[in-house]
Amino acid sequence: MTENSNIYKDQRLWKIILIISGIFSFAVCMLIVVNYLQVNSSDPVNTRVMNALLLRLNQHPEDLALRNEIREFDLLARKAYFTSQWQIRMGGYLFFIGIILTLIAVIKLDTLNKKIALVSSAATEKIAESHKKARKWIAITAVALCLLTLLLAFLTHRDLSNSLSAKLTANKKQQSCDSTQLSSVPIQQADSSNSSVINAAADTAAKLSSNEFPTAEMKKNFPSFRGAGGNGIAYQKNVPLSWDAATAKNIRWKTAISLPGYNSPVIWGDAVFLSGAEGLKQKVYCFELNTGKIRWTTDVKGIQGSPSKTPKVTDNTGFSAPSVCTDGEKVYAIFASGDIIALDMQGKKVWARNLGLPVNHYGYSSSLMWVDNKLIVQYDQGNAANLYALSCETGKTVWTTPRKVKISWASPVIVNTGKRTEILLIAEPYVASYDPATGKELWKIECTSGEVGPSVAYANGIVFALNEYAKLVAIQIGDQPKILWENNEYLSDVPSPVANNNYLIVVTSSGEVACYHPKTGEKYWSHDFGSPTYSSPVMVGDKVFLMDKKGCMHIFKADKTFVLLGEPKIGESSVCTPAFAEGKILIRAGNNLYCIGK
Repeated sequence: MTENSNIYKDQRLWKIILIISGIFSFAVCMLIVVNYLQVNSSDPVNTRVMNALLLRLNQHPEDLALRNEIREFDLLARKAYFTSQWQIRMGGYLFFIGIILTLIAVIKLDTLNKKIALVSSAATEKIAESHKKARKWIAITAVALCLLTLLLAFLTHRDLSNSLSAKLTANKKQQSCDSTQLSSVPIQQADSSNSSVINAAADTAAKLSSNEFPTAEMKKNFPSFRGAGGNGIAYQKNVPLSWDAATAKNIRWKTAISLPGYNSPVIWGDAVFLSGAEGLKQKVYCFELNTGKIRWTTDVKGIQGSPSKTPKVTDNTGFSAPSVCTDGEKVYAIFASGDIIALDMQGKKVWARNLGLPVNHYGYSSSLMWVDNKLIVQYDQGNAANLYALSCETGKTVWTTPRKVKISWASPVIVNTGKRTEILLIAEPYVASYDPATGKELWKIECTSGEVGPSVAYANGIVFALNEYAKLVAIQIGDQPKILWENNEYLSDVPSPVANNNYLIVVTSSGEVACYHPKTGEKYWSHDFGSPTYSSPVMVGDKVFLMDKKGCMHIFKADKTFVLLGEPKIGESSVCTPAFAEGKILIRAGNNLYCIGK
C-alpha cells in the first residue's frame, strides 16, 4: 500500500504538470494567433504616411521639425518590426518548451499507471484502452498546434518583410529626388540580427553622411583619451620639450585633486576636465587652463540603478580609470560603478544613468568617445559584451550592438578612413569595426587573445593591434580585411601603440620602445628606457611623448633612427597619458594636475 501511495502522489504531481504545461502551450499558441491578426489588421510600417512625409521634406528641405518627425516615425516603424520579430522567436521557443514538458508528463503518467498494482485486470484493460485513446488525441492536438504556430509565424514574418521592403522601395524612389536631404536622419538599430533590407537602409544612410571626423574643432582641442578620436595623435604646436618640477622650470601651475583616478585630462578651449572616485564617492572636475583654478566640482550621485555596494576593483585600476570626453557643449564621465553622467560646461547635470555594474576582475577602464552627437561606450564585460551609442542630448540608447567577445579594458578608437567613419574595437578574439550611425558591424578579423588592455592605432588604411602573450598585427581594413604582417617581439598589456603614415611606435609595459615601418613591418629600431610604463605614447608632429611610471617624460623623434630629444621629470609617479594644448602639456601625476609651458 505504501508503494502505491507514493505512486498516487507522483501521479497527482504529474497530472498538475500536464494541465499547467498544456494550458501554457495553448496560451502561447493563441498569443501567436493574436500577433498574426494584429499585424495583418494594422500596418506598422505604413508606407503611405512615410511617402507623404518624404514628399513634404522634398518641398521644404529646411524644415527641421519635419526632419524630427521623420526620425520619430522611422524609429517607431523599426521598433514595431523588431518587436514582432522578437515575439515570434520567443513564442516559438516557449511553445516548444511547453509541448516538450507536456509530452514528458504524458509519458510519466503512463508509466506510473502501469505500476499501480491494486486494480483488477478488467479495470487495467479499460484504463489501458482509455490511455491509448488519450495519447492519440493529445498527439493529434499537439501536432495541430505545432503546425498552426509555425504557419502563423511564417506568415507573420513574410508579411512584415514584404511590408518593410515595400516601404524601403518607396523611400528609395523618394530619396532619388534629393538624396542629401536624408543624410541627417539617423537609422536606429534595435537588433544585431537585422534583415538585409534594414542593412541596406543603414548602408544608404551611412554613405549619405559627409560629416568630417575628427572635426577642425576636435583637432584644435584634446577632447578625449589619446586625443581626437582616441588615436594618439595631437595636432597642437609649440609644445614644450623641457621642464623640471624640482626648480619649477616651465611649471605653469600645479593643482591638487581631491579624489584619486587613473584617467587622463581632456581639454576644450580654456577648460581642463578629469574625474576622480573613491568607492561610491565620484566627482568630475573642471580647471582653468591658464591658471589651474578649479572652476567647479560636481558630485556624481543619486543615479537610478547605481549599486548600493562598492564595486570590487584592483589598486592599479581603481574606481575612476576611464577618461572623460567632451564635445565642447557637454562633458561625459563614466565610473567603475557603471554610472555615466553628462554635465554642461558649467558643471550642471544634463542627464545621468547606470549601464549596469561592470563585471570584471580588475575594474572598468574603457574611456568614452564622441561622434556625431552620440556617446560611444565599449562595455565588454563578463556577463555581457555590448557596444552602446547614447544620445548626447538625453542619454537614451540610440543603438546597441551585442559582441561575442571576452572582457576588454581597451577603449574605442574612431577614425575617418577616407570613405567612411568607423569605430574600431579590440577584444579577444578579434578586432572589429562598426558604423557610428547604426552600430552595424562593418568587418572583423580574429587576431588576438588574452586580457586585452591596449587600444588599437590607425594610419593610412591600416589598423595596428597588439596584446601581451598574443601578437602585434597590422590589418589592412576593408569589407574583406587582411593581415599585412605580424610580429611577437615587442608586446604590451597596457600602453597602446601610435602610428602615422611613415612610422609605427610600440611601447611595452616594461619600458621598451620599438619603431616599425607601418606597411611592411620592418623594424627600424628599438630602445629600452628601463622603467615600467603604463601611459600611452602620443605623437605630436614628428615627436613622440611617452610618460613612464616614475614621472619621466621621454621625448624622441618618430624617425628611422632613434633620436632622444629630452627626458624632463615631473617629480611624481604617473600612469596617465598626457593631454596637449597650444604651447602646453597637461599631466596628471600623484594627486595633482600639472600644466607645463613657458
